Formats: sequence, C-alpha cells, structure tokens
Amino acid sequence: MWEGLADGARRDIAALVKAGLGVAELHAAAIAVVDRVVPVDLACWASLDPDTTAISSMTSGVNRIPEQYEPLLATFEYDGHEPNTFIELARRPDPVARLADVSHSGRFNEVWRPLGLKAELRTMFRIDGTNWGAAGMVRSSQFSDREVEFMAAVAPALAAATRIAARTGASAGGEAAIVVVDAQGTPRAVTAAAQQWQAELDLIAPGRFSVMLRAVAVGAQARGTFRARMRDSCGGWILLQGSKLISDADTSETVVTFDRASGMDLLGVLFAAYGLTTRERDICHEVIAGRSTSDIAARLAITAHTVQDHLKSVFGKVDVRSRGELVAKLLN
Repeated sequence: MWEGLADGARRDIAALVKAGLGVAELHAAAIAVVDRVVPVDLACWASLDPDTTAISSMTSGVNRIPEQYEPLLATFEYDGHEPNTFIELARRPDPVARLADVSHSGRFNEVWRPLGLKAELRTMFRIDGTNWGAAGMVRSSQFSDREVEFMAAVAPALAAATRIAARTGASAGGEAAIVVVDAQGTPRAVTAAAQQWQAELDLIAPGRFSVMLRAVAVGAQARGTFRARMRDSCGGWILLQGSKLISDADTSETVVTFDRASGMDLLGVLFAAYGLTTRERDICHEVIAGRSTSDIAARLAITAHTVQDHLKSVFGKVDVRSRGELVAKLLN
C-alpha cells in the first residue's frame, strides 16, 4: 500500500512540475499532496541554496506558525547547537529524521511544546548528491515508520521538482519556458512561453528547437541532468537545462527549461575564452563573492602574495585594471 501511495505522490508532483510553477507555488501544492498521506498540523518547507544549504525561501501549509515564534525558529536553525537543523541533515546519508532527543531542542521546548505539538519530522530534498530543499513537518502525534519511509521515497521527486522550479519565472530577456519530453525528445507537455522559444530557435535554423530537445533529453537521461548554452539570433546566449522527472518506475520523462543565460551561467565560457587557469578561475569565483585578499588566501590555502600574482595575471588576460572592472566584465 505504501509503495503505491509513494508512486501516486511522485506522479502528482511530476504533474505540478509540468505546470511550470515557481518554487513557492510548487511547494504549496506539494504540501497538499504529501498531507494526504502524512497529515500534519504545521508544515514549513524551504528551498535551499545548493552550494551553502542556506534557506532561500520558506512556504507554509494551510496553518501558519504564529509570527511571534518565527524569530525563535530562525535563531535555533543557525545557532549551531540545535539537533536536526537542515544544515546538519544535509550532511547525513539518510534524508529523513524524527526529532528524538527533545531535551536538547530549543525548537521543540520553546516553540512546538507551547503550541501543543509533540512530534517533528524533517526531510531533505536531495538528488544527485545535492540538497535543493527541505520539509519541516510538526503535529500532535508521533510519526510512524511507514510515514518516514514514505517521505524518504518521495524526497528525490521533491528534489527534482524543486531543482526545476528554481529555474522558472520571469527573466530580463523574457519568460522562461518548460517543455516535458519523453526519452526520444518528443514533447509531452509545454508551457505557453515555449512557442516563443520555438519560433526564436527555428528562426536560427529550421527544426533547431526539436533538435535541441532531443539532445538535452538524451543527455539528461544518461546523466540525470544536462546543461547546454547556445547563441540566439542577436548574439546573446540561451541556457537549456534538462532534468529527469521522477514520477514512477514506468516513466522516463525529462523536463527541459529554456531561459536567457545570466552572467553567472556564462562564467565557464568566459573563463575558457580568456584562457584562465584552474587556479585563476578559483580566484575569480572568490572575487565575485566579494572576499578580501586575506580571505581568499585562507580559503584556497595560498599566500596573499600568490593571490595578488594570480589577480595580476587575470587582469592582464581579461584586460581590466581592478576587481570591480573584472566582476563587471564577467557578469554583464
């Protein structure tokens, strides 16, 4: 029974992805899907920065946590002493955890207990080794082993959906589009904006839209994810990303997103174009993050003098004279 419920939930989550929802909308709808199997009193789901595991957004279920408790929850999440924080769970192999040792949990004793809640279940949305989101679920009765198994079974689908939703939304160059294709690259579902992208790509070369769909689908099926950059008719860049859609064992679909490439998306191309070495690329990433020479030296385990030597070489290759000019040239 539980396997069937998990398959059904994965199919419902896949259907949400096909609708082209953003992260907040996706999580709000997915909370309702999960609640049919694992009902809770409070649900608060987060999207996470895949590099730092920092919380990027929060979405609540039907019932919201009273406002006076929200600062407490934020404090407990990052104070370094609380059990089962998202950052701690991100390092564990098991994506699901129940809060067991409540005596050491400020979150439980100062928030959940005053609200009459007795049990907490947290789930990381992890796929291909990367954490894209997490669910915090609380209620007045304990969570069963079967419910834990269910959340573990649907977590990869929630991760894949969150990863895809993180790409959607408006961009400076127009609306991003989603196309769901089968293993051969044949469209199964499209968002309205996809027609605009098809017209633009086919203007470059007839049939190019279909060709790129097949290429991305094959790449994503082989690797799990696939990224490609291509020129548009005006000399700019288009970013295509493909991710396998996890719904059930009988489905082999890929979600392909089309969007304008940002400066960050093009860094790899620019680094190669300017002939930067691996270490020079590391330095550039640190400069873009706004870190000082001493911080860069400490993070890369080199001397400050070596950092400056690498920067001098980068400035020469990119033809800039300052860090500000370097960042502007790489990202704009």
